Amino acid sequence: MNKTTLRILVFSWLLTSLSACGGSGGGAAPPPQDGWEPGVFLPASTFAANCQAPRSGIDPQTGQPYPDVQGTTTDENNFLRSFSNDTYLWYSEIDDRDPSAYTDVLAYFGLLKTTATTPSGAPKDKFHFTYDTDDWYQLSQSGASAGYGAVWALLAAAPPRKIVVAYTEPNTPAVAPAANLVRGEEIISVDGTNVVDGDPAVLNAALWPESAGETHTFVVLNPTSGVTRLVSLTSEIITSAPVQNTEVLETLSGDVGYFLFNDHIATAEQALIDAINQLNANNGGQGIDDLVLDIRYNGGGYLAIASELAYMIAGPAATAGQTFELLQFNDKHPATNPITGQSIAPTPFYSQTLGSPFNGGPAGQALPTLNLSRVFVLTGGGTCSASESIINSLRGVGVEVIQIGSTTCGKPYGFYPQDNCGTTYFTIQFRGVNAVGFGDYTDGFSAGNTPASTAGTVVPGCSVADDFTKPLGDPTEERLSVALAYRDGVSCPAPSGFAPDTLGKPGESPAQADVIVPKSIWRSNRIMTP
Repeated sequence: MNKTTLRILVFSWLLTSLSACGGSGGGAAPPPQDGWEPGVFLPASTFAANCQAPRSGIDPQTGQPYPDVQGTTTDENNFLRSFSNDTYLWYSEIDDRDPSAYTDVLAYFGLLKTTATTPSGAPKDKFHFTYDTDDWYQLSQSGASAGYGAVWALLAAAPPRKIVVAYTEPNTPAVAPAANLVRGEEIISVDGTNVVDGDPAVLNAALWPESAGETHTFVVLNPTSGVTRLVSLTSEIITSAPVQNTEVLETLSGDVGYFLFNDHIATAEQALIDAINQLNANNGGQGIDDLVLDIRYNGGGYLAIASELAYMIAGPAATAGQTFELLQFNDKHPATNPITGQSIAPTPFYSQTLGSPFNGGPAGQALPTLNLSRVFVLTGGGTCSASESIINSLRGVGVEVIQIGSTTCGKPYGFYPQDNCGTTYFTIQFRGVNAVGFGDYTDGFSAGNTPASTAGTVVPGCSVADDFTKPLGDPTEERLSVALAYRDGVSCPAPSGFAPDTLGKPGESPAQADVIVPKSIWRSNRIMTP
C-alpha cells in the first residue's frame, strides 16, 4: 500500500478562546531502566506498550490483539522521552527531565518540546498535542464527530463576543427545517446565557458538544430580516462533507469553476474527483478557463489528498517527475525516515487514485485534470498545513497562485501520529519543502497588498476580510467577487483581511481582522501516517 501523509494544525485558542475571556495483551515486559541518567536514552521500543492500564481486545486499526502489557507511568514517560529524543525536529531543545518524577503522562509529554520563541515572540512549537487513540482513528477515517452540522465563526472571541454561522454540513440538524441555520446568522444566547459576555463554560459546552444526544437551545438573529428565533438543536455524530458548492460561474471573460474544500479527510478523494469531472463537463466538455479554490476554512488533513488535488489542477505537463513535497527530519535522520525506516524520497504529485482508505475503490485509476497554469485560492487564518502545501507545491512548479483573503496559519511542519497505551501523541517531526526547496512560510502566506507589518510570505493577490453577508459560492461574496474582478484586471480594494492574531485588539475595526473558525483538533493539524 502506498505510504500516505496526513497533516493537521492545532489552534491553541480552539475551545479555550472563550474560556480565556470570562485485560492485557500477550508478550513479556522489558526490563526496567535503572534510574534516570540525563542525556542517556534507551530505544523507545524498550518501553513501548508497557502501560499503567493495558488495553485488551482487538485493535481496530490492525485487526490484531493490542500489544499492551502491564507497566507503569514511568514506562510510558520513558517511551515518550526516548521517542521524542529520536524523532522530534528540535530534539536538542528539549529539557531532559526525570520520567519517574511525573505521575501524569500527558503533563510529561507536554514538557517534551522546545520552549524557544520566534522573532515575533510566539512559541516556536504551537502544534504539540494528544488524542484518545480510538477517537483519533474514527475521526481521521470519516471526519465524524459530535455536533450539529454548523461550523461557528468567532468574529470576537473576547467580550463583547460575537459568534456567527460560518457554514453548515448537508443533512444535519443545523439545516433541518426546524433550525435552517444559514451562513452569517448570529448566535445571541445559548441555554439562556448571553454570548456577548456570558459564562464561557456554558457557551463552550453548548457550541461544541462532547457527545451525541445533547440538546441545547439557541437564540439566533438573522441579520437580513432582523428577526430572532429560538432554535433547539440535538447533537449527532456528524460526518463532514469535504467538498461543497461545486459550480461554474459564467463571466464575460470566460467560465470560472468554483468549489469549497473544507477538509483533507479520507472521503475527499472521490469528492474532489467528482468536482473536477463536473467542471470538465462544462460547456459540452470544454471545461473551464479559471478555477477559484475556496480553502478559507481548510485546516489540513492527508497530504496525499493535497498532492492529488494539486495534480488535478495543474495536470501532467507541469507536474510530471516533479516534487510535490520533500520531508526534512532532524539531523539524526538526514537520509532515512525515522518512523518508516525507509529512505527519504520526495512525495510526488499523485496522478492516480490511492484507493482505500481514501475512496474505498481500486488504486491506480487515472485522476482527471484541469490543466490550468494558474489558480485563485480563497484563504483565511484557518487555511493551514496540507492546504498551504497546495499553494507552496504549485508555486514550486511554476503554476501561478493568486491569493484572495487573509494570511494563512503558517505551518510547514508535520508529524506521524504515535499510539502508545491508548493515547495518540503528535510531536513535530519534519518540515516540508517544495520542488525548488522552499518551505519557510512559518508566518503564513499573505496576499500582495497585506500591510508589511502583518505580512508573511507574499503571494500575488488581495487581502480581503471574510464576508458573512453572502453564501459561500455567491459571486457577490466579497472574496469571490474580488477574485473574479482581479482576473479581469481590476485593482485590489483596500486591504481588510489580516492575520488571525490581530483579532480582538482594542480599537481595531472588525473589518480589519480575520475571524476564528474552530474545528476539532485533528481537522486543524498536519500529520503523517505510515
